Amino acid sequence: DAEVEAVIDKIRQFRTEKKISIVQLSVESGISRSHLFYIESKKTVPSLETLSKIAKAMKLHLRDFFV
Repeated sequence: DAEVEAVIDKIRQFRTEKKISIVQLSVESGISRSHLFYIESKKTVPSLETLSKIAKAMKLHLRDFFV
């Protein structure tokens, strides 16, 4: 689904722009490194709860992933 892929691309974009590693994001968000890796590899679709944790860890709003 193109919309889901766009959201996942935004996660990776924000993470790299902010120079946050997968390990650091894992610690800050409470989401396992492997789960974050699978999300960024587009092998799994993140839930809204997961997206919210990722956004909070990167000091973003959930809506930032959808604009």
